[in-house]
Order: sequence, then C-alpha cells, then structure tokens
Amino acid sequence: MIEESGRVVRLESETVWVETIKQSACAGCSAQKGCGQSLLAKIGDGKRLEIQVDNPDQIAVSVDDQVLLGVGERSFLTASLLVYLLPVVAMFIAALMVQIAGFAEPLVIVAAVLGLIGGFLLTRIISNSMTAHCSYRPVLLQKLN
Repeated sequence: MIEESGRVVRLESETVWVETIKQSACAGCSAQKGCGQSLLAKIGDGKRLEIQVDNPDQIAVSVDDQVLLGVGERSFLTASLLVYLLPVVAMFIAALMVQIAGFAEPLVIVAAVLGLIGGFLLTRIISNSMTAHCSYRPVLLQKLN
C-alpha cells in the first residue's frame, strides 16, 4: 500500500476531502544539483492538492484532523501504465500501420499525432470507468492525531 498523510478539509456522507502537499523526493538525493528531474520537481513542490477519499471503515474524523491515506500498489501501477504507456503505444501502432500501407512520411507523422490523441481519449474513457472501482481510489487508513 502506498501511503500519504493529509489534512481533512471537508466531510460529506461517505466521502472525506483531504488536502495533501505535493513533495518531491529530490531533496534527499545526492545528485540533486546535476539532475534535470530536480528542476521539474521544484515546479510543483509544495503545491496543495485536494482529493476525494473513500472511508470504507467509517473512521470518525472531523475537519482539520491529520489522516493517513492509501492506494494499492497494483492499482497505482495499472493506472500509471494506462496514463503513460497507452497513448505512446497507440501513436506507434497508428504510425506503423500507415507506414506499412505505403503512405508518405508526412501522412505517417499525421497518423502518429492522431494515434497519440486517440490514445489520450482512450485513456480518459478507461480511467473514467476505472474510477467506479474502489480499488483505484485512495482510502482513509487511519486518523493520525
């Protein structure tokens, strides 16, 4: 289970809204000064995110409580593959099909762009259906204070 702490900001019937602060692991890395990823991480570092969290165990919490959230590793890996891999694979397949059909390079490029866009749309459709499953949403694990 991947865990993150946060603060309860709002309560609804079966749902808890929790604010987390995006933090990068770059601060503890020795290669921080020479790494391009460190520069990208600083852009969103410290940004506050408000997310909807399921409370399946009906843990009693109130606004401003510190809580621990969790997401299953398998769900996280599946969602990551969907978001990062599916659009690229769709782009590659579209470009390859047009290339094999014998079209000129400009059309192959257009097909690749359309495949990428189609991959993003397919990712959106699949992710919307995945959000209906509780295993893909963060859950409230415990109250910290």
